[in-house]
Amino acid sequence: MSSVNMSVDLNGLKLKNPITVASGTFGFGREYANYVDLNDIGAISVKGLTLEPRQGNEGIRIAETPMGMINSVGLQNPGVEVFIKEEIPFLRQFDTKIIANINGNNIEEYCKMAEILSYEDVDSLELNISCPNVKNGGLAFGTNPSVVKEVVSKVRKASRKHLIVKLSPNVTNIKEIAMIAEQEGADCISLINTLSGMVIDINKRKPVLMRGSGGLSGPAIKPVAVRMVYDVYDAVKIPILGMGGISNSMDAIEFFLAGANAIAIGTANFVNPKITKQVLEGIEVYLAEHKYNSINELVRDLNV
Repeated sequence: MSSVNMSVDLNGLKLKNPITVASGTFGFGREYANYVDLNDIGAISVKGLTLEPRQGNEGIRIAETPMGMINSVGLQNPGVEVFIKEEIPFLRQFDTKIIANINGNNIEEYCKMAEILSYEDVDSLELNISCPNVKNGGLAFGTNPSVVKEVVSKVRKASRKHLIVKLSPNVTNIKEIAMIAEQEGADCISLINTLSGMVIDINKRKPVLMRGSGGLSGPAIKPVAVRMVYDVYDAVKIPILGMGGISNSMDAIEFFLAGANAIAIGTANFVNPKITKQVLEGIEVYLAEHKYNSINELVRDLNV
């Protein structure tokens, strides 16, 4: 067992190690329980939740791309009440933290979700502001600074839980958005969510995904994610949960050096269900070899 201290504190959310899984890539944990010991994971950010059950988008919803994939699943989920009754009890069998990823069509739905989960046995809420705002022509909540200010402020007032705000990379100034989230009460920032992308079938001469565009994830977006973590670290004082294309321990270490306090593994789970444990072990080896006593010493420890 490693003698290096792997515990992290994300401003009130205390994890035994900095390895988490990204929402939408790990189901509710039970889908991976036969492949990896959930006790080895610091936290599980569950599949994106909505007030009511959603069937998701019709037609083709996932397309493989070089170094990644594009998805337009459409937040298929059983709804928050089923999550409370069936998934929380399952996850509580394991020594891991539960992060509930919440989504809404409007600010009122976000607040209702936050209020409901305030009284349930979850450790943190992850506010996904990459959702389309139906009252604003479908533009994502997280791309408009004034809307970010409103939604984070109101969700903060509606909930007593630790609050993570998940940022969209599809913006001009990621630092501005992060600063607003911090000012309005976020305890932690998670970034990045998927980049907007498209794949076209040249034989059918039409987009592969039924909805046209979707969210690009996987190794292709890692340099963008690392740069955004680096920028946001200089803009806020709250912790950062870094994600975007992490496929091995070397990728994860890049994120810590850029300024992340913990990391989330996403698309790589589809390729290798055991990746979380392997990344954790690789980080521990790196820390020992480079004489670090704690994972926290690695955060932004750049020779610049």
